[in-house]
Amino acid sequence: MTIVDLSLPIRPHVRWRTEVTLVSNFEEPSHPFRSSRLMLPGHGFTHVDGFSHFVPGGTTVDRIPLETWVGEAAVVDLTHVGPDTGITAADLEARAAHVRPGDIALLRTDWPRRRSWETLEFWTEAPYTTAEACRWLVARGVKAVGYDYPPDQPIRHLVTGRWPVAVPAEAWATHHTFFPAGIGVIEYLTNLDRLGRDRVRFMALPLRVEDGDGAPARAIAILE
Repeated sequence: MTIVDLSLPIRPHVRWRTEVTLVSNFEEPSHPFRSSRLMLPGHGFTHVDGFSHFVPGGTTVDRIPLETWVGEAAVVDLTHVGPDTGITAADLEARAAHVRPGDIALLRTDWPRRRSWETLEFWTEAPYTTAEACRWLVARGVKAVGYDYPPDQPIRHLVTGRWPVAVPAEAWATHHTFFPAGIGVIEYLTNLDRLGRDRVRFMALPLRVEDGDGAPARAIAILE
């Protein structure tokens, strides 16, 4: 059995305010432990969303069944998609025939290999998921979707703070389509290029944040 880590490391970042503060160390006899305090966003790095993140009154992350985040996953090779290009239903029709009902669909663009996730270009130049692609996955009956790229087109405006016009809720295609359908999302995966196959066992368990709208997760693939 081989385990592939699909998670981003947590450290100071251009987009997310993150701190790891050393509280105590070994030099004090009354504190014989090294201990740190963490401050990080609920929607930073590799994480999962609660439906309450986008749907008023939606299910919080601690109440979404753990089965949502564990199971058989279909790796969908979308590495042909270029920068600032929408992933379409036609792309999925051509490359995701192996996706089964109840799968976790892992959309692989290898974007982390093309732009460093620690730069603004990762966010402003990325491919994105179109509404028609989201509807294709809903019709396919998946239970969760994971991405190695920023999933919604408006994220680039969120990062830069430069909004061209008022952005309607439906422009956030993945959130707008998946959450009402009860489909979980796992954002900002990496290393999907290391899997080397189109089906794997997958797990991304979120921290149990009470009433949380999102939580960091350690995502892994198990190759047998």
